[in-house]
Amino acid sequence: ELDKELPVLKPYFVQKPELAGKTGTGMRVTWLGHASVMVEMDELVFLTDPIFSQRASPTQLVGPKRFRGPPCTVEQLPRIDAVMISHTHYDHLDYNTITSLNERFGSELRWFVPLGLLDWMQRCGCENVIELDWWEENCVPGHDAVTFVFTPSQHWCKRTATDDNKVLWGSWSVLGPWNRFFFSGDTGYCVAFEQIGKRFGPFDLAAIPIGAYEPRWFMKYQHVDPEEAVRIHIDVQAKKSVAIHWGTFALANEYYLDPPVKLNEALERYGLKKEDFFVLNHGESRDLSTNDGFE
Repeated sequence: ELDKELPVLKPYFVQKPELAGKTGTGMRVTWLGHASVMVEMDELVFLTDPIFSQRASPTQLVGPKRFRGPPCTVEQLPRIDAVMISHTHYDHLDYNTITSLNERFGSELRWFVPLGLLDWMQRCGCENVIELDWWEENCVPGHDAVTFVFTPSQHWCKRTATDDNKVLWGSWSVLGPWNRFFFSGDTGYCVAFEQIGKRFGPFDLAAIPIGAYEPRWFMKYQHVDPEEAVRIHIDVQAKKSVAIHWGTFALANEYYLDPPVKLNEALERYGLKKEDFFVLNHGESRDLSTNDGFE
């Protein structure tokens, strides 16, 4: 049944790696499950919160297990220029994935991480790490035209019994000459998104979470529900959004197929079309051209 409801497709770049990064003035997004997307834009290829492990946990023996596997391996990825990390929860900052990416790409790969995470990343062996506070920015060497800005969100950080909120959390705004991309990370709904929209919008594409929202009394301040996801889409002035953070790990109480249904209901209420805030299958890509249509 899962294969029918939530198919895992082989990403286009597994068969045709030579096509990766060749998007001209347009952009392409590939959903790799959970909050991991691969974005190709403005001559760069980058990942958000990559997790290729089976469990989101300090150990691969226990902890939340994914019910849909990753659509590819780290070895099958095309050349990646940068990785953005939003916060330290195990389903977003995965030790095994980070060490695998580091083994494959080494210091060629630039890591953009929140303030307070640099030491941990260096202990993983990563050398090319930039940690940023909210509203600080940096770029990938040799690609000065594209700016990576660490922007606010409403969340928290914890990995061990004693490290509560020792590391910052946030969203990322990637501003290029042709395209703008927004990645919200995990977040509750807050005023930050309107500020980000005013400062950096409109965005050609935003990646916004739609899952892990029940029960509301507990999740409200840390995870948006699909209706609030639509409000973020509007606040940041996204031309298109892709739904993330659903259909991969069972982290909350809602039925696993509810988020896209609730998303479509919310879009209808706000007078938006399904293609304005779309859902992808695992491993599926969507091409966006700069004229706001599809190629």
